[in-house]
Order: sequence, then C-alpha cells, then structure tokens
Amino acid sequence: MPPHDSFSGSVRQVLSDSVYGQIKAMVMDHEIAPGARVGIEALSRALAVSPTPVREALARLESDGLVVKRSLSGYRATELLTREGLEELFEMRLLLEPRAAALAAVSATEEQLDAIERLVEEMQTHPGPSGRYADYCDFAALDQRFHDAIAAASHRPLLADAVGRLHSHLHVFRLTSGRGADDPTLAEHKRVVRAILRRKHDRAAEAMTDHLTRSLQRQLSQGPKA
Repeated sequence: MPPHDSFSGSVRQVLSDSVYGQIKAMVMDHEIAPGARVGIEALSRALAVSPTPVREALARLESDGLVVKRSLSGYRATELLTREGLEELFEMRLLLEPRAAALAAVSATEEQLDAIERLVEEMQTHPGPSGRYADYCDFAALDQRFHDAIAAASHRPLLADAVGRLHSHLHVFRLTSGRGADDPTLAEHKRVVRAILRRKHDRAAEAMTDHLTRSLQRQLSQGPKA
C-alpha cells in the first residue's frame, strides 16, 4: 500500500472510532432513548460527518448489542433489560466465570498472569462507573477485557467463547444508572487476581462468584435510568 493510502486509511479509522464513541455515549447516557429510532442522516448532521462513518459506527454498535437493525425501520436503540433478563444473564455468568477463574489459576501462563495483573493496574488509573458514560468508558472497556482475559487463560476455547458472547450483552445492562465513586468493582477484581496469581483455584472461583453476585445486587439496586 502506498504511504499516502496508509495515512488516509489511518485518518478514516480515527474518524470511524471517534464517531462510534460519540454515538455509543449518546446511547449509554440515553440522549438516544431506549427503543428510539437512530437516524443515520440526523446523526450525520449532528456530528458534522458524512453518513459513511455513522453507518460503520451503527454496525459496530449492533455487534455490541446497543442497537438493533430492523427491516424497513432501520436502526433502533436496544431496549433496557428487564429485571428477569438481567438475572438470567448473571445466572449464566455465574455458571461460567467462576469455573473459568478456577481453570485460569491452574492453567494460565506467566504472560497471561502478567496481562491480567496489568489490566487491574490500568483500571486504577481511570474513573470508575459514575456519572456520564464518557467519564468511565475506559474503565468499562478494561472491565470487560479483564473478564475476557481470565476466560482466555482458562485454556478452554469453548468456555472462553461462551464467556465472550455473554459479555456482548454487558453494555445492555450498563444502560442502567451509573454507580458512585466508591464502587467496589476494582477491589473485587483484585481479590480474584490474588487468588489466580497464587494458583488457588478454589479461592479464585469463590472470589469470582462473590464479585458477580455483588455486581448483580448493585445493578438491581440502581433500577432503570431516568
């Protein structure tokens, strides 16, 4: 590829990522209401970009589970999960992720252990889940990478794939209201990591179970975002 084509491609990617981030924040903060139609032309005008990066962003958001595409009516923002849907999602996570943590404590390579530990360290440098999505989006992305990294370290490809597919739904329940600055997610992650680093498979499973159970309780206590 000629140099100028490479540069042009990089610029297009930066624009695409920027538009994706802006629209995602609009959905997460309910500037685009749950269930509302997402108009490509309207977003193009609002963000002062052509329709192309908007279409690309909406395709990515569909993969995230934040918008759905319907024939004839175009894209719509995903509806909020019901209480029953949230409980079912966590029921599945509780079946899979404690097992993944236990296996990671036994099977993770040193490189994988280092990567998991670095993710927790990096999370400490970003604001936790409170306020607007744009303020904690980096923390949320690292949170998902943390759980996916543990699943990958289980060295069970089918298990890791199942965990990853469940995490595609995580954005949906993050459409509920943000939590306070004293959110204990990071402390719970550290307990999981300590158990994995010490190769304590039973403690790793227990710590992950405790983290997910508490996370569900926090979500249920928040209720839907106004």
